[in-house]
Amino acid sequence: MPTRTLLVLLAAVCLRAQTAAIPDTPAGRVLSAWLDAFNSGDKGRLQAYLAEHDRSNSLDRMMAFRDQTGGFELIGIGKSEPLRIEFRVKEKGSPTVGAGMLSVKESSPGEVAEFDLRAIPPGVTEADLNLKIDPATRARVVEGAAAKLDEYYVFPEVAKKMGELIRKRLKDGAYDHVDDAGQFARTLTDDLRSVSHDKHLRVGFNPAPLPKDRPKPDPARERAQMERANCAFDKVERLPSNVGYLKFDGFMDPAICGATAAAAMNFIAHTDALIVDLRENGGGEPSMVAFITSYLFDEPTHLNDLYDRKENTTSQYWTLPYVPGARFGMKPVFVLTSKHTFSGAEEFCYNLKNLKRATIIGETTGGGAHPVSGHRIDDHFMIGVPFARAVNPVSKTNWEGTGVEPDVQAPADEAFSVAKKMAEDAVRKGKESR
Repeated sequence: MPTRTLLVLLAAVCLRAQTAAIPDTPAGRVLSAWLDAFNSGDKGRLQAYLAEHDRSNSLDRMMAFRDQTGGFELIGIGKSEPLRIEFRVKEKGSPTVGAGMLSVKESSPGEVAEFDLRAIPPGVTEADLNLKIDPATRARVVEGAAAKLDEYYVFPEVAKKMGELIRKRLKDGAYDHVDDAGQFARTLTDDLRSVSHDKHLRVGFNPAPLPKDRPKPDPARERAQMERANCAFDKVERLPSNVGYLKFDGFMDPAICGATAAAAMNFIAHTDALIVDLRENGGGEPSMVAFITSYLFDEPTHLNDLYDRKENTTSQYWTLPYVPGARFGMKPVFVLTSKHTFSGAEEFCYNLKNLKRATIIGETTGGGAHPVSGHRIDDHFMIGVPFARAVNPVSKTNWEGTGVEPDVQAPADEAFSVAKKMAEDAVRKGKESR
């Protein structure tokens, strides 16, 4: 699947603004359409852009990114080809400058194949962004990636096959024409995933030198970032018919965000049914999955296990014996999903589905069940290696590669309406049976 990354760092760098003309190419025309729709901030125009050019993306995600950045000023065009274009933009609401790349499909040149946009860290030059690599670098990165996979990847036999593939492709000259560092990282990622089909697995390129030692966590900064984002909680409300609605887009560390989650769960504790919206939720901490799920059960319940291959250990996750405030209890729960629902959000769905505790409504989820850790290869390349796998106590397996299939199939943008009607029906039947 094509990847789309909207990664915004806090670092900012000022570049001299310049007039930039977008080439009249298939990629250039899509870039122009994206900028026009994105900068308008109009939901209708953004929806029209997505429908024509980028159907796998999400309107909510685009609107959230638009609110965060205030739109972009185009300040430069880099390498341009008919189906691929590199560009520089500056946030209208801050001095942050970003480097982007957009490519379109050859079979349908108006459709986005890949979109990548990330902030430029301080001190990074144009030469750093366009780093050219030589045969020695390609060999070093291939060997480094293969070694990290052999040491950490959750399935040793698959790690061996992945290493064999990229070593053979290196030997056969398949990478000889790739001198752009970013493109090389993307090519290696595609090759490794062609064997593992693991969507958490990724080779990354960073134009800023990577530290040799893992940076120490900055708890104060992490707390400030999470609190500023309201711990990814977007909306909690009481709908007509006393139906609760809860939308959050990540499972953050409960040590920092537990109070926010508890406040949200207590707000809907006395509703008669609950809709949990995970259509934009990309996952997070298993401990937060267990914390929130604990409000939905009255008795201790085994939710999930994680097996760590290198440590050869298994960690169990159960509902908690105590939660702050009131439990929601065993009242009806409906969970909304999309193809963007991923990782820990999929665990939440998978756990509840196998325990027959909720009705899943929407689209089949993304299919990523393996926790990942990052490992440095050299000054500019790293690899994210899935090191563990989920083992559900009911199914004895997980959702890797397949996703979580909903109980009720519906397009993501229609899932809420379907769930709302089902929740209202459940509330009415509950009252009639009393």
